[in-house]
Formats: sequence, C-alpha cells, structure tokens
Amino acid sequence: MQHKNHYSTELKIGKLFLLYFCLTLSSFYCSAQSEITFSNEVNAITAKYDTIWDTNRETIVFTGSSSVRLWKKLEEEFPDHQILNSGFGGSQASDLLYFIDELVLSYNPKKVFIYEGDNDLWAKKRPNQVLDTTEDIIRRIKANSPSTQIILIAAKPSISRWEIRRKYKKLNRKFERLAKKDIQLDFVDVWHPMLNNRKLITDIFIEDGLHMNQKGYDIWYEAMKNFVNNP
Repeated sequence: MQHKNHYSTELKIGKLFLLYFCLTLSSFYCSAQSEITFSNEVNAITAKYDTIWDTNRETIVFTGSSSVRLWKKLEEEFPDHQILNSGFGGSQASDLLYFIDELVLSYNPKKVFIYEGDNDLWAKKRPNQVLDTTEDIIRRIKANSPSTQIILIAAKPSISRWEIRRKYKKLNRKFERLAKKDIQLDFVDVWHPMLNNRKLITDIFIEDGLHMNQKGYDIWYEAMKNFVNNP
C-alpha cells in the first residue's frame, strides 16, 4: 500500500512537471512568434514617436490591434491631448503583453486605451484566455505606474465575424465585470452603439467587413470622448 502511494505521488509530480514544461514551451513559442511577426511594425511606431513625443506633456496611449491602428484621425479628434496611437495590426493580447514596454510603458501614460480580444477569439482562443492575458497586461502597467487609468475597449461586432458574436459578448461581459472591481479600470462599450437594436449596422465597415470606415470611428469617438476628456 505504501509502495502504491509512493508511485502515485511520483506520477502526480511527473504530470505537474510535464504541464509546467508544456506551458513554458508554449510561452516561449508565443514570444518568438510575436517578435518575428511584429518587430518591424513596433520599431516603426517607436521611431515615429521618438521624434514627436513631448515628454513634458501628459500622454494618452491607444494601443491594440488594427481597429486602433487604422483610426487615422484619432490624434486630431482629441486636439487638447497628446494622443499616441501604438496599435499594431493583427495583434492579439499576448502580442501586446510581449511589446508592452515599447508600446505603452516607455511613454509613462496617464491613460491607456486597450483594444485586444477581437483577433484572439477569431483565432479560437477562449474568452478566459484573453481575460487572463489582459490581467497580465494590467499588472504590468500598474507595476510601472499605479496611477495610470486603464480603459478596456469592448470587442466590436463586425460583418465578417458575426458568426462568433456570442464569444465576443461573453468576453465583453468579462471585461465589464473586471472593470467594476477596480477603480483604476474602465470599460467602454462600443458593441451596442454599433448595433441597431440587435442588428449590426453594416454601412460602418469597409469592403472587408471587419475594419471600420469613418462612420464607424465616429461611433467610437462618441463612445470614448468622455473617457478621454475627463480628468
């Protein structure tokens, strides 16, 4: 009986070690993929702001995937603020976590708007996986500056990804619940303003059915302006 228990303990230890090894290997692989895929784009973003970022002014960073990157009028729509757009197309939350120093922390922002989760869910990640990585991002930002306000932008609806809308709605509920627990967190809902009742407004997208035209960004502006302008 004692021999059996000893064997069972060794088996459990072996399984835990294997799980740890797999998680470590997966993390290393994801980091390597992030570096290979996005390094050039991230370098271009940092080079751009190295020349125009005013270190003496308060900074607001918008970051995340292509829905942020393609917001061409973002800076001019908030002329009273120093806005930095460090969005990088195709990114997932794990990619932002990998480049968090370059794209967010190095600018010591007063506020950070984050749009991730859209590509994650389309890549078949579960909402809980996105939430876990988002919480890691939040911890990194807080460790750098505890007073930074973090605004989570809801995953948006779109024509091309409407089939998995339930996953998007689930993730948004998780983001909203997370924000309610922390005074330094906010959640901005862009999901419902992009719907007419329960139907998606379709004339706010470009031809690919995923990215927005200016009508779509006008909706985002209205949803976010108070979060940007309020102290």
